[in-house]
Amino acid sequence: MAPVTPVVTPVGPTPRRARGWRIARNVALGLFAAVFAVWLILFVTKGRFLKHTFESIVGRLTHREVKVAGDFQLYFAPLQIKFAAQGLSISNPGWASQPDLFRAESLDSRIAPLSLLFGTRRFYWLTLTNGAIDLEWLPDHSANTWTFSEKKGGKPFPFPRIDRATVTGTTVRYRDPRLRLLADMRIDPIRSTDARIGDAVGVTGRGLIRGTPFAMAAKLLSPNQTVARGQNQLVLTARTNGNVVDVTGTLPSLAAFEGVPLQTRARGRDLSTLLAVIGVVIPRTRDYHLKAQLVQQGPQYRFTHLSGTFGDSDVAGVLTITNGTRLHLDSTLTTRRLDIVDAAPFIGYNPDIVATQGAQAAAAATGAAPQRLLPDAALPVATMRRFDADLKWRIAAVRSRRVPISDVDLTLALKDGRLALSPMSFAMARGNVAADVVFDTRQRPAADRYDIRLAPTPMGRLLAGWGVAEAGTTGIVKGRIQLSGRGDSVHDSLASAHGRIAFVLPAGSMWTRNAQLSELDIGVFVQKMFEKELKEPVQINCGLIGFTVRSGVAAADPILIDTSKNVITGRGGFSFRNETVDLAVRADGKQFSLFSGQSPVGIGGTFAHPSLAVISPQLLARAGAGLGLAVVATPLAGILAFVDVGDAKAAACGPVLAGADARAQRTTKGKPRTDVGNGTPAKSGDGGETKAQRKKFLGIF
Repeated sequence: MAPVTPVVTPVGPTPRRARGWRIARNVALGLFAAVFAVWLILFVTKGRFLKHTFESIVGRLTHREVKVAGDFQLYFAPLQIKFAAQGLSISNPGWASQPDLFRAESLDSRIAPLSLLFGTRRFYWLTLTNGAIDLEWLPDHSANTWTFSEKKGGKPFPFPRIDRATVTGTTVRYRDPRLRLLADMRIDPIRSTDARIGDAVGVTGRGLIRGTPFAMAAKLLSPNQTVARGQNQLVLTARTNGNVVDVTGTLPSLAAFEGVPLQTRARGRDLSTLLAVIGVVIPRTRDYHLKAQLVQQGPQYRFTHLSGTFGDSDVAGVLTITNGTRLHLDSTLTTRRLDIVDAAPFIGYNPDIVATQGAQAAAAATGAAPQRLLPDAALPVATMRRFDADLKWRIAAVRSRRVPISDVDLTLALKDGRLALSPMSFAMARGNVAADVVFDTRQRPAADRYDIRLAPTPMGRLLAGWGVAEAGTTGIVKGRIQLSGRGDSVHDSLASAHGRIAFVLPAGSMWTRNAQLSELDIGVFVQKMFEKELKEPVQINCGLIGFTVRSGVAAADPILIDTSKNVITGRGGFSFRNETVDLAVRADGKQFSLFSGQSPVGIGGTFAHPSLAVISPQLLARAGAGLGLAVVATPLAGILAFVDVGDAKAAACGPVLAGADARAQRTTKGKPRTDVGNGTPAKSGDGGETKAQRKKFLGIF
C-alpha cells in the first residue's frame, strides 16, 4: 500500500483579522488624508475663512467682543501654527470709558500647537505693531477691564511664553476713578530672544491726577519675570507742579499695588503744591525732601517711616490718606527743630519772602497794604470743605532769635470746613502757653476765635531780646488774649475782633542792660544816661497791661504799673485795622523828682515802623525793637522796656493782679483811680477820644 502524503495548509491571517488591518489602515490613511486635506486647505487659503469662527470662540472665552478688521490668517506652516491678524481688537466691558481693552494694527506669530492643549501657551515668535491697551478700574475697585469674567473674582489674562518677540509702538492707558488718575503711557520697543527680554523695559507718559498734569518715566527692571507672571521690580519717577516723586518696589504682578510696600521719595520747592494734587491744602513750605514707605490697603494709603526736611526744619512720623466719600488725612508727626521762618506760613506768610525780605514784605505779598505786618492771605475755604484732617504734631524746639520756644504740642482737627487748633501748648521762656484757635468757615465770613493763655513766665528770659537782663530780674508775667472776629484771613478776623488782652506783672524785680532805657522820668534819665548800668534793679509791686478790643481797635484798659518809687500809667491804644499805634505813657514819682510831671512819652507809628517821642536815639532804637515783633508784643515790650518810672499814688494791687478793667482800679486808700482812663483809646485826661485819633485808628484819612 502506497504511503499517504499529508496536505500542508499555509498558515496566514484569518479573513476577519485581515479585514481589521485593512480597516485600520484605511482609517489611518483617511485621517492622514483628512488632516493633510485640512492642512492643505488651511495652507492654501491661509485659514482666512476661519475669521468669524475665531471671533466667536475667543469672544465666548473672554466674555468680550473680538473683531479682526483686516486680513486674518490661521494655519499650519508647516507644523507650527501661524496666527496673523490686521486690526485685531478685544472690547472692554460695557461700563468702561473706552470701547476696546486691546487693539493692534498688526499681529504676526508662530504658536506651538500642543501648548494650546497642555501647559503654558508658547509662542515661538511674535511681532506686534502699534498695540494699544486700556486698563481701567470701577470706582469701587470691584472689577477691572483686564479680568476676563462676568463675575467678580475672574482670572486675569495669563501671559504666554514667548521665545522671540518684536513689539513696537505699544501704548497703555490707565484710569483709576478712585484716585482720579488718568495716565497715557508709551512702552519702549521690546525685542527678546530665547524667551528673555533683556535688562529693562522703559515706559514714559503723561496724565492727570485730580486735574493736575504730570509726566512720568518708569523702568521695569525684571521684564522676564513679569512675562512669566512673577515679581516685577519697578522704578518710577513722576513730575508735577515743580515736584519730583520717586517710587521703587517689587510688585507681585504688573498691576497689583495693594498691600505692596513701595519706597517713595519726594522733593520740590513747596510741599503744598504736591499735596494740592490730591486736593489737600497745607501752608506753604520752603524746599523739602521727604521719604517714606507707602502701602495701599483698599481706600487707605499709609506712609510709614516718614522723615525728611522742609526749609531748615525736620519732620518725621506717619501719614494715612483715606480716599473715601470725603478725603481724610490722619497724621502723627514729630520735629526736633522748627525754624521760626518755616512756621511763618501758619499765619499766612510766604516763608521764602520772610527769609529773604522780612515779615513786612511777606505781608505785602499777601495783599496787605503798605507798612503792615498782618498777613491778608485768605483761607482756602472751598478746598477746606472738600477734605477732613486730624494731626498731632510734637515739636521739641523752635529756633528763634528773640523768644525761646520749645515743647510744642499741637492738635489740629479739620471737619467739614471747621479748623480747630485745640489744644495747642508750648513752653516759652520757662513758662507755658496754652491756646485754642478756631476758624469756622461753615459760617460766612468765617467765625474766628482766639484764646491764648500765658502761664507765669520769667520776664528775664521772655524779654531778653529787648534789653532786659536775665540776671537780677525776678519778675514774672502772665496773661490771656481772648478775641473773636469774622473773616477769612488773620488780618480780617482781627480787624473785626472783640475781646480783651491782659498781661499781669506780680511783684518782682527787673534789671535792664542799658541804664538809659529803664527810665521814663526825664530827670532820672538825664542823671543816669552817662552810667554803664543801674545801681539796683527796678522793684515792681504789681502791674497790668490791659486792652479792651472793640471792632478791631484796642483801648488801654488800663496800663498801670506800680513800682517801689513810681507809678506808670498809659492811655491810648492801637488798631488791628490799619496797624497804627497811638499810646501815651507817663510816670509820676512817689518821691520828689526835679523833672517829674513832664509830658508823657508817646508811642506811635505802626506795627511795622513804631516811633517814640523822646530825645534819645537809644530810646528810639529800643522802642523799635520792643514794638516791632508782633501784635501783642507791641504794647507789652514797648511799655515794659521803660518800667523805672516817676510819681503817683500807689496802686491797690488786688484789682491789678486780677486783670480788672480801668473802672475797677483803686488806690491803696480804696479810692477810684482817675489817671488810668475809662477804657477808650483816648489819651486826654478827661478820657475823650479826639476826632483825629478816631480816624487814625479806623483808617479814615
